Amino acid sequence: MSLDSVLTQAAASVPECLAAGYVDAASGMLLSIRTVDSHPREVIDLVAAATADLFNGPNVSMIETLFKRSRGISDDGHHYFQEIIINSDNLIHVFLRSKNVTDYVAVFVCRRTANLGMALTKARMAMPGIEAAV
Repeated sequence: MSLDSVLTQAAASVPECLAAGYVDAASGMLLSIRTVDSHPREVIDLVAAATADLFNGPNVSMIETLFKRSRGISDDGHHYFQEIIINSDNLIHVFLRSKNVTDYVAVFVCRRTANLGMALTKARMAMPGIEAAV
């Protein structure tokens, strides 16, 4: 099944989901996105860039390096930050790092009225299908 199709199914399964996307956080490139509304291209491109900053920005990378150093662990490229949830005025943004390709991150945007626990659970449940589609 194509990534677009899988994201469409995933968005339908996550409560009050308005958009679902898959981002290569290493490059900041959007691999695919499915939305219920149309958005300006520059907004969509910024979502991909912001996702890259959240997971691979210089300060986040420095924190991960310091965690490893303080624990006496060599820097093997492993990332500590696997999931990030952002609550804005009107929306919930769920970011989930892929277990298979750790530079890939799924993004789900839901209405703020969605049950956060259900949105997170359903997003997690969608990840194996999304990962298999790439």
